Amino acid sequence: MDLDLGQLRALSAVAAEGTFDAAARRLHVTPSAISQRIRALEIATGRVLLVRSKPVVVTPPGHAVLRLARQIEALATDTGRELGLDDSSGPLTVPIAVNADSLATWALPALAPLADTLCFEIHREDQEHTSALLRDGTVMAAVTADAEPVPGCRSTPLGRMRYRPLAEPAFAQRWFPDGPTTSALAAAPVVVFDRKDDLQHRYLRRRSRSPLAPPVQQVPSSAEFLTAVRLGLGWGMVPDQQGAEHRSAGRLVELDPRSVVDVALHWQQWRLSSTALDRVTDAVVTAARAALHPPGGQST
Repeated sequence: MDLDLGQLRALSAVAAEGTFDAAARRLHVTPSAISQRIRALEIATGRVLLVRSKPVVVTPPGHAVLRLARQIEALATDTGRELGLDDSSGPLTVPIAVNADSLATWALPALAPLADTLCFEIHREDQEHTSALLRDGTVMAAVTADAEPVPGCRSTPLGRMRYRPLAEPAFAQRWFPDGPTTSALAAAPVVVFDRKDDLQHRYLRRRSRSPLAPPVQQVPSSAEFLTAVRLGLGWGMVPDQQGAEHRSAGRLVELDPRSVVDVALHWQQWRLSSTALDRVTDAVVTAARAALHPPGGQST
């Protein structure tokens, strides 16, 4: 398969901008030229890569080619800067995906020392879903719960983020006077991050053989999630990095000290030689292994 770099650049621009006209403005060519390049790329691959809607929709085969296009762009930019041939101004932008709890605790301090020379386009997504952004070429690397490498990527274990069921003391006394019984867990309000957040229900499934459907408070922010639990809106699974200080101060109590949920995190990145991406990887892996429980082990 002989792919033209100009055609790959056109695909990347259309996917980023959403329309052929916007991609043409970005690349300083006519919309007709963009259309011809995309059509030629589809002929070369034998696949429909884009659905011509507004905005355009990248098809599954298109995502595979788009990932290649963006990898080539990253390599070209890295090489140009190394040779002093890149005349773009400002730091290089590295798109990555990180789950909300990592962002709120250890991830941003890991990236901060690199901010003088790199910019970050951070996509916040649940760790169960960040790998999808790698597959479609949206990001170059991601913190993910998936150990199996995405095609074209390599995976490095970071460690385990440990969650405990916590509640405000008065809330715990009101709803759990006899501890986390099945009947209490079925009735007590629970705080969840969003519809993708399965941590609380993972704990509930472990505690009861029958499905439990307690009232749900949805709070889609890591910091405000913790605040909601502290204010007594409900109980929730709080990571040790956020909850330890509040437990020590008595502001939060454990509902079930014998039970924790461990989420194993991995760093997946494109399998390519990129100085910028390697620097990000070194910073993320070092910070995560200092902040998280060691890889391996089981939830208890």
